Amino acid sequence: MSTESVVTAAPDEVGDPGPAPGAGHGDGPAVDVTRLRVALARLSRRLRKHELAGLTPTQLAALATVERSGPMRLGDLAAAEGIAPSTLTRLVTALEDSGYVRRYADPSDARASTLTITPRGHEALERIRTESTLVLTASLRILTPAQRSALAEALPVLEQLAEAEPAEARGR
Repeated sequence: MSTESVVTAAPDEVGDPGPAPGAGHGDGPAVDVTRLRVALARLSRRLRKHELAGLTPTQLAALATVERSGPMRLGDLAAAEGIAPSTLTRLVTALEDSGYVRRYADPSDARASTLTITPRGHEALERIRTESTLVLTASLRILTPAQRSALAEALPVLEQLAEAEPAEARGR
């Protein structure tokens, strides 16, 4: 069984009035899903090949979630990151030990804790983002102006894909 996959879109799905003369009937542009997946994975790996301030990718994601969401309960962080409570405990302990987050007792529930990012955590995330941006900027320099333009035009679609929830996960 092949793992290669190509998805085509109907003309009305891509805002196209229809196929050009001589083109296939009813099929929009084809997307080679396998090539897209491989390219995105390679680019993602390249952007992660930097000093992660002593953090694993999971710890980094959790730290970014705390920064983005503001102070949050541990259970909410576990749900947001899709990790088990036992894993979360180890993860938060490592972030605390590194000085990236601070845990506070929740005044409304003695059994719960609230997590906040520290200035050191903000600085680590900013350093990692800056480094990733520099790596990506250097990579873009190898592209032609036309390729950079095509990439700029594709950004809204890539952003939509990054935020979209797969149909299977929505319970469709």
